[in-house]
Amino acid sequence: MTVAIIQIIVGVILVVLIILQERSAGLSGLMGGDSIGFYQTRRGLEKIVFVSTIVFTVIFVGLAVYQLVYA
Repeated sequence: MTVAIIQIIVGVILVVLIILQERSAGLSGLMGGDSIGFYQTRRGLEKIVFVSTIVFTVIFVGLAVYQLVYA
């Protein structure tokens, strides 16, 4: 039961992080930057969001496998 609640919280955080990564309305667009349409190197907050998304994805998959095996 506790694992399921943690997985829901991680899932909600993951959805928010993925929405923040959208190119057309990304963090640079929210902060007033212009999106010309070419690829940029992730810096600062965008890099933190990108790495956090990967970490939370691994945690989410790990919790799902744990529930599959031990539930």
